[in-house]
Amino acid sequence: MKAVPNKNHSLLWFGPIAALLLFTGIFAIGLMTPGYSHIRQTVSELGEAGSPGRIVFSVLLSIVAACLIVFAGGVARTLREAGYSTLPAYFVGAMAISAAGVGIFAYPHPLHNVFGMSELAGYQAPLVAALVCRTASNARQLTRFSIVMYALVMLAIAANLTTLDRHGDLWAHIRPFYGVVQRLLFAAWFFWCAGYAALLMRMRRPG
Repeated sequence: MKAVPNKNHSLLWFGPIAALLLFTGIFAIGLMTPGYSHIRQTVSELGEAGSPGRIVFSVLLSIVAACLIVFAGGVARTLREAGYSTLPAYFVGAMAISAAGVGIFAYPHPLHNVFGMSELAGYQAPLVAALVCRTASNARQLTRFSIVMYALVMLAIAANLTTLDRHGDLWAHIRPFYGVVQRLLFAAWFFWCAGYAALLMRMRRPG
């Protein structure tokens, strides 16, 4: 068994770094926004037009997007050198573009929601990662982890979609905690990034 070269590890670390920056930054901007509630309010409200954290929020998401691009490069190189498809890297890259767009185009700019919806493509990254390595005996743990995280991402998306039925009973129960529900979606995907990075660092080439 031949280990994947360590030169890719520095790039893969940008996955966990992106996750740490995002949640630390969101918490910090929340502190500088009077009356803001992480439990009830959406993340986008931190960077909406006219808010105290507008510029900081935009810079934060731009940096997170840059980290995801670097991480995607590390994913692509690692998978290529291990003999697998680099397709998961493109879905991570798609999430980077979406994150940058959400930060640059502040709510209520029409493009804010366009980029927000485009995140659905990036959310497929765990599934693609699992499918790419599904037959690899040396990547079973990576495949299982990605499948579990994808299931959690899908459950979180379903919970977030309750906003489409604002007169429904389910939304009535979720509304007071919608900030938490939205953050659970981000947490699931970015936790996958961190775990995927760690597992890729341990991946070994067949033969």
